[in-house]
Amino acid sequence: MLYLIGLGLSDEKDVTVRGLEAIKSSTRVYLEAYTSILGEAFYEKEIIVADRDMVETESDDILANADKDNVSFLVVGDPFGATTHADLLLRADALSIPYTVIHNASVMNAVGAVGLALYNYGQTVSIPFFTDSWRPDSWLARVRENAELGLHTLCLLDIKVKEQSEENLARGRKIFEPPRYMSVPCAVSQLLSLLPNTPAPSTTSTTTTTTPSVLSIPLAASLDPATTLAISLSRVGDPTQKFVAGTLEELSKLGEDDFGGPLHSFVIVGRRFHALERDFARRWAVDQENWDRVAKEVYDVRD
Repeated sequence: MLYLIGLGLSDEKDVTVRGLEAIKSSTRVYLEAYTSILGEAFYEKEIIVADRDMVETESDDILANADKDNVSFLVVGDPFGATTHADLLLRADALSIPYTVIHNASVMNAVGAVGLALYNYGQTVSIPFFTDSWRPDSWLARVRENAELGLHTLCLLDIKVKEQSEENLARGRKIFEPPRYMSVPCAVSQLLSLLPNTPAPSTTSTTTTTTPSVLSIPLAASLDPATTLAISLSRVGDPTQKFVAGTLEELSKLGEDDFGGPLHSFVIVGRRFHALERDFARRWAVDQENWDRVAKEVYDVRD
């Protein structure tokens, strides 16, 4: 049996009882390496680190004898959360290897901790690190589509693990750079760099009689940094988790230490924003008065 096991968000103790039983019954235990490394002592098993290259090119080794023995593949979060493992399961199916998926919490549902209704989220996007020669912006179109529908956008931030420099890659040297985790300031800075220099004008009180669906479309899609609300999440699900709320402009002016340790993500608040949600997130606002003002004048939130 192949077990695909979600480990949750914080540490090794977040594994479910069912997941732990499967791990202890396995002859081999693999851990997806590009997310994090967890302790072997708790699981009472030797952990085989499986980097992305192994998962993609050596899946036959992972699945070897799984038709006779139990093999566990551990994934931080949920197996079908931010990344899917459908290919591994398809390969198992082709080899007539039975499998069981054991789910757990992931940022995709734990984001509810910031107080925004989960059913008002649109497409989730991943923001990659920019380079001098590579500035992908296809994800921004998804953000705009969500905004035009009034939906919130969960932005997942890039993780670089086992990354090679261009020189080492060219020379075929297996020398890897230190891990890098994108921070909220970096992500917001990249987002703002893709926006026009002149933002759309913010809403005034004279427009409050316009229906929110019509009002929101041009203003939301512009992502005006001064009038677009956002909430950052740091180490969500961990006892040290931290949230920070404000406009994109306010968040862009904070330092990395203001957001807590990695992993980071953030939510761009859509126009389907209500008074209870405003009040819930206000507790983490950089400027509570401005948070309420933007919610009222731009998002048309009423008590």
